[in-house]
This record gives sequence, C-alpha cells and structure tokens, in this order.
Amino acid sequence: MKFALSLENVATPANGWAATIGAVATPLFQYFYGTDRLDILVLLFCMICLDWITGVRASKKDKTYSSEYGLSRIPRTLFLFALPAIANLLDKVMGTPGFLFYGVTFGLIYHTWNSLAANAHRAGWPMPKSIVNLVGSEIKAKAERAARKENK
Repeated sequence: MKFALSLENVATPANGWAATIGAVATPLFQYFYGTDRLDILVLLFCMICLDWITGVRASKKDKTYSSEYGLSRIPRTLFLFALPAIANLLDKVMGTPGFLFYGVTFGLIYHTWNSLAANAHRAGWPMPKSIVNLVGSEIKAKAERAARKENK
C-alpha cells in the first residue's frame, strides 16, 4: 500500500516531459485536424505505413531497393499528412463542416490503398484477382518505374 501512495514513482522527469508534450501537442493536433477525427487519421497513418512496408518489400524483390530513394519519399509522406490539415483549415475558413477534410482524407486513403495493393502484388503476396484487376494501371506504372530505376 505504501508503494501506491508514493509520488516518487509518479512525479518523475520523464512523466513531466510526457505530460508537457501532450499538453502542447493535443491542442495543436485538434486545431490542425479538428476534433473527433482521430479514427480516420489513424486509418490514413496505417495505410501509409503499410504502403511503405509493401513498397520496400516489392523493391527488394525486384532488386530496385535504394535507401536514398526511400529517404527522398519522407517529404512526400509529410506532405500527405499536411493535406488533411490544410483541408480542415479551409473548412474552418469557408464554414463547411468537414467537407474538404473528409474528401481529401478519403481520397488519400483510396490513393494509398491502390499503391499498397500494387506493391503487395509486385512483392508476390497473395491478392484477390478482382483487386489486381482494379489496381492494374498502378501495378503497370510501378513496374515501369522499377524498370527505369534498374536501367540507371
């Protein structure tokens, strides 16, 4: 019981820093992305992570993997996370209730889904034929880009 009542284990510098970061980051996050939108942003984050994983695996399989190419994609990824924030701010300015935010975010999720499905197919992972047919143009574009990288 003495352990539970002791503040020595709770009031640590690490906990203080974590609380401070949370106190600053949460209002900024809500300002830029709005409230009650965490689920869709987590979905977008997961889709982007899966796209990176499948992209790395596909490029290693076709021997076009390059760490400098991967690092050059980091600004693109940050841009993908900035677009919903900009759309949310435009919604605030125009007085629309999330119309642009949700449109942009679902568009990014759809685009990322196409990319990760094509990467998974290129990596040789099992994909339903209907999905392969649906993302056929993306698969073709990625294969052509890989062939150009390989020829350099």
